Amino acid sequence: MPRSHPLPKIWLMTDARFGDDQLRAIQQLPARSGVVFRHYHFATQQRRALFAKVLRICRRRGHLLLLAGDERTALRWHADGFHQRSRGHTGLLHSAPVHNAREIAEVKRCSADLLFLSPLFDTSSHPGARPLGPLMFQRLAKLAEPRRVIALGGMTRQSAHMLGPRTMHGWAAIDAFRKKPA
Repeated sequence: MPRSHPLPKIWLMTDARFGDDQLRAIQQLPARSGVVFRHYHFATQQRRALFAKVLRICRRRGHLLLLAGDERTALRWHADGFHQRSRGHTGLLHSAPVHNAREIAEVKRCSADLLFLSPLFDTSSHPGARPLGPLMFQRLAKLAEPRRVIALGGMTRQSAHMLGPRTMHGWAAIDAFRKKPA
């Protein structure tokens, strides 16, 4: 990842629930947003083919594209970084999912650049999971310093504005990008 590129404030997490609307949703993100490509359910060849389509859109729109998975695959697939709780060695942007203080400490030792802290609010991605809520989220985000934190889990543009920039660097979502404008 070019280190001169500012870290996006808005991130889309790819998900099978998008169906055929996945590429449209990525195209409609504000320029220079971020995308975390997941799609674990696909076989490698099918996953790589979809990744190539997403990569073309991301390059045209100036988005950063992270591959959920190992660093070596992210390098081979020309991703800007990887999303995994493991140590990085190549200088690619490294993000990791975290849910509690133990995971934050583990990821800080792995030198991750960006932490996706979740679930902040109730989310359809993990029905029945207990959300952190704003107060616990703030406590955990403080533990993550100096790493940048991305809020995930039931996030929308409105909830991101309510939390403010002192609590988090940005926000990520799935469903917020699936909803049709009213």
